[in-house]
Amino acid sequence: MKTVSSPAVELSPKAVAHARAQRKRISPSARRQRRAAFLFLAPACIMVAIYVVYPILSTITLSLYDWDGMTERTFVGLGNYIELLHAPTFYTALKNNILWLVFFMLAPPMGLALALYLNQAVRGIRLVKSLFFAPFVLSGVVVGLIFSWFYDPTFGLLKVILGHGVPVLGDPHYVTLGIIFAALWPQTAYCMILYLTGLTSLSADQLEAARMEGAKGWSMLWHVVLPQLRPTTFIAIVVTVIGALRSFDLIAVMSGGGPFESSTVLAYYMYDQAIKYYRLGYSAAIAVVLFAIVLIYIVIQLRRMARAEQ
Repeated sequence: MKTVSSPAVELSPKAVAHARAQRKRISPSARRQRRAAFLFLAPACIMVAIYVVYPILSTITLSLYDWDGMTERTFVGLGNYIELLHAPTFYTALKNNILWLVFFMLAPPMGLALALYLNQAVRGIRLVKSLFFAPFVLSGVVVGLIFSWFYDPTFGLLKVILGHGVPVLGDPHYVTLGIIFAALWPQTAYCMILYLTGLTSLSADQLEAARMEGAKGWSMLWHVVLPQLRPTTFIAIVVTVIGALRSFDLIAVMSGGGPFESSTVLAYYMYDQAIKYYRLGYSAAIAVVLFAIVLIYIVIQLRRMARAEQ
């Protein structure tokens, strides 16, 4: 028996457009949900626009002017950036920022080591955790004063340990390394807290399965623990890099950028030009360069993390 297929029905362009409009039409409940979502997001978006986006745009705009904060602005275009590239202090500050970045990378592994040590259920471990976390609670000014006394070549604890005084903060070769060592103390404590939080969220099933397979020690840490701590490691590295690039308080307290501007960094150089010399446009140009460096690094790390999760 031969069947006859029904001919295909061709719709007119108006009918096709009407069908698409019907599919795109949003129901009243969905429209209310979308409106509610926008209302909930609006305060946060307004705050970000006022306190993040607007300052960034105004700083970029200010970097194109020569302004002392009182008289009328003078448009100089890229003049501030050209002057910045020819300033020897800029390259000294950039070199010191690189040193901060390199040595600050010791904070995440040291924080992980302390977290692994403290992640055990023994009597009095909470008190020990509090003692290790105490440096992060201290103000940067307090940390700077403590280490200034520690480095003092006349009565400091370093003199007692070595048997003779070493002018760490007065020597251009040692001052940056001495300040970085002081900054590592609270930064390591912060990374330790991040890893302690991450260790509490480890999968017990994976750990038990790894133990049944005979994994222990470094093998357990490398193949089981660290892969689960990847998001925590990412946060620790990003926060550490940002802390290294925006280092200011310890330098202001311990050396003031000296001796002979040998310990200055971009953040302190920016402050110095704005507050001491009233060069707000030039200071804004330094801020834009520092912001670009941080932004490039964060984008690279986010792309690397996205590729690793694919």
